[in-house]
Amino acid sequence: MPRSSAPIEISAKLAGAVLTIDLGAVAANYRLLRRRLGAAEAAAVVKADAYGLGLEEVAPVLAAAGCWTFCVAHVAEGMRARRVLGPDATVVVLNGLLPGAEDAYAEHDLTPALGSLGEIAAWRDHGKRRGKKLACWLHADTGMLRLGLPPDELDTLADDAARLDGLEVRVVMSHLACADERSHAKNRDQLAAFTEIRRHLPIGKASLANSAGVFLGADFHFDVARPGVALYGVAPQMSEPNPMTQVVRLQAKILQVRRVDTPQTVGYGATHRIEGPGRIATVPVGYADGYLRSLSNRGTGYIGDSPVPVVGRVSMDLITLDVTGVPENVAMVGATVDLIGPHNPVDRVAAEAGTIGYEILTGLGARYHRAYVGGA
Repeated sequence: MPRSSAPIEISAKLAGAVLTIDLGAVAANYRLLRRRLGAAEAAAVVKADAYGLGLEEVAPVLAAAGCWTFCVAHVAEGMRARRVLGPDATVVVLNGLLPGAEDAYAEHDLTPALGSLGEIAAWRDHGKRRGKKLACWLHADTGMLRLGLPPDELDTLADDAARLDGLEVRVVMSHLACADERSHAKNRDQLAAFTEIRRHLPIGKASLANSAGVFLGADFHFDVARPGVALYGVAPQMSEPNPMTQVVRLQAKILQVRRVDTPQTVGYGATHRIEGPGRIATVPVGYADGYLRSLSNRGTGYIGDSPVPVVGRVSMDLITLDVTGVPENVAMVGATVDLIGPHNPVDRVAAEAGTIGYEILTGLGARYHRAYVGGA
């Protein structure tokens, strides 16, 4: 008998940790971004399973908040989004046109962001074979050197507009490289480059701003912005107060509390030594659950308002925390520790891990009980 690959839904009783996702906060963040954008449209980036938080749960809440354009990375994500959102939403595949998958885009009404003359030709020819005009976005590279039409191909396209015959170009887009650093010179360089591109390709609407770009000012807004990580509570600007509402909370249950009366080491590699009397609590979360190994001897949990440092290495399934400063009747078996919470939001956890909030969110594992609140 073949084995099922479907995930098992884990109850709160059976889970070692509970991940609470506030859908009301997602909707509030979307509304805040719309206010910042004024007349510009706020599309929603829901790639990577809505940044790890659940496409099936998040996308309908965004639609109810007024979003009608949703961006994903892969064609398979687009098919999933179409199933969730129904026929009326616009679903854009930012990674462009996957060779040989043209039928899937057309059959599921997915809009590819075309980033080369080859993709443009392939999508145009596919439309001819189907006898219909196919919708697309055009992706222009203004300095990322990843996806997007490079300058020479943009010049070719501007000189030979017939290459777009048979296509419905809805949006011309580019992507900012340094928008989370407000004063970075590259922001203005890319804005100037994109403005020049629009002068030569004045077709469809224009889209430049990501989450951070929304906060760079109206010059960057154009017609459509594409916020992603800010929807999920991550700060859009480095080194500035975060205007977004926190969306996730991760609470782990204490499995065991060990009293230490003599100097001993904790965990793999004996990287932490506890010298005097104290107590060590163990919780069932590790790097297999997305709590990064780089948080070893650096991370901080909270029991109520009391910080409890991660001591020793983060292992695959377990973390050890020093709870010496918390009363024994509080830090006890069955009590919960905030690994992400009001005192240690995603951005702070990311800073302790030496990474960014994106990685923390998208790495949240499948062994948690997921509790969705709000959003009705």
